[in-house]
Amino acid sequence: MDPTSFCAPSSSSGSSSSTKAWIVHGLVVGAAVAVALGAHAYLYLGRSGKFRSRVIGIIPARFASSRFPGKPLVQILGKPMIQRTWERAKMATTLDQVVVATDDEKIAECCRGFGADVIMTSESCLNGTERCNEALQKLEKKYDVVVNIQGDEPLIEPEVIDGIVKALQAAPDAVFSTAVTSLKPEDAFDPNRVKCVMDTHGYAIYFSRGLIPYNKSAKVNPQFPYLLHLGIQSYDTKFLKIYPELPSTPLQIEEDLEQLKVLENGYKMKVIKVNHEAHGVDAPEDVEKIECFMRERNLS
Repeated sequence: MDPTSFCAPSSSSGSSSSTKAWIVHGLVVGAAVAVALGAHAYLYLGRSGKFRSRVIGIIPARFASSRFPGKPLVQILGKPMIQRTWERAKMATTLDQVVVATDDEKIAECCRGFGADVIMTSESCLNGTERCNEALQKLEKKYDVVVNIQGDEPLIEPEVIDGIVKALQAAPDAVFSTAVTSLKPEDAFDPNRVKCVMDTHGYAIYFSRGLIPYNKSAKVNPQFPYLLHLGIQSYDTKFLKIYPELPSTPLQIEEDLEQLKVLENGYKMKVIKVNHEAHGVDAPEDVEKIECFMRERNLS
């Protein structure tokens, strides 16, 4: 993910407060509707297209990554990584449209070459969420949900995308949804593998680059079901519009995780657990690993 340390413009604080109050009011009303109608009726309301039904997938991509410059264009078995991610995203049944949002003309030219819609965004975007928000504002069509699809997950499963969209549609008290999977023991202390803990109702409590929970033995407990955060996430578009105005938070800055700003500012995040073998590309050495994985499974 891109760095996330930034400050909201002070001139927009009044607008931010009123907009936030409006969103919270809407979510509270939605929750009340869910209780009144009953869970089954409310889920049907979401499935029937009357709640958060217009969904777009956005793949934010930048060339100037500090850890891996030019990462979106790296070849994985003969195709640019961003193309592989786009092809997987296009298979999701909940997405009405998939676009690439980038500030780099080389990435844009590559994406147009394999048929992707491209939205040019500014270099000032400090993270993928901001880039998604800017791209959303430039689209003529209006959407209720934006799915931020990490371009460095070339084997993302369409079912995972559909899962987080449906989770957000079914949770009117949440403004954000994401997915986790089982953490491999060898990844326990890898800071590039973000860990997650959630409550008994499926809402996020915290994310960390360190191992969480952390026991007093200071060792991995092989019996504990640690969770690995998958980079994909979806937002209610009303919330996404005010996200850049929210103040940066201490935990967000310390962990360098943009989703912590959502939690620290008091918003709820729905989490689903999926069976997905994560293969994110965080560093150049990950390319060979993912190519070996694909060859072993005859994935072209």
